[in-house]
Amino acid sequence: MSPFAHLLHELRMRFGIRQGDLAELVGYEQSYVSALEVGIKGPPPPAFVNKLISALHLASHDQERLHAAVTASQRKLVIDVDAPQEVYHLVADLHQHLATLHPAQVRMIREVLSMREVLAEPVPEPVRRLKRRKKEEARM
Repeated sequence: MSPFAHLLHELRMRFGIRQGDLAELVGYEQSYVSALEVGIKGPPPPAFVNKLISALHLASHDQERLHAAVTASQRKLVIDVDAPQEVYHLVADLHQHLATLHPAQVRMIREVLSMREVLAEPVPEPVRRLKRRKKEEARM
């Protein structure tokens, strides 16, 4: 289930509103709201999201969650034409293995992607150790 579908269902349950009633409030067909909630349809257009926010009088934190869920529920990916070849290969590998990724692998990939801030920090120069001179034996 997409993040948007999950959140839409959560909001509907929290407000105790049926799909048909929600559809009427936002001015869409009940079948469309149902398709969104079960994830058959991709994320909705901004007009739907704005009507949903108005109809349910969503607080700012719920609005932020809703917009984040819409973004996270995008099904299509567009690669920038100027992206390096490695990016194309990465996306191809992900596409090939997406259906079989273990949740731990998904978490690891997401953790690696979040390391961008760490990688942006300058790498400290290693501390150079001074070499000891060999003691010369005293001549007699």
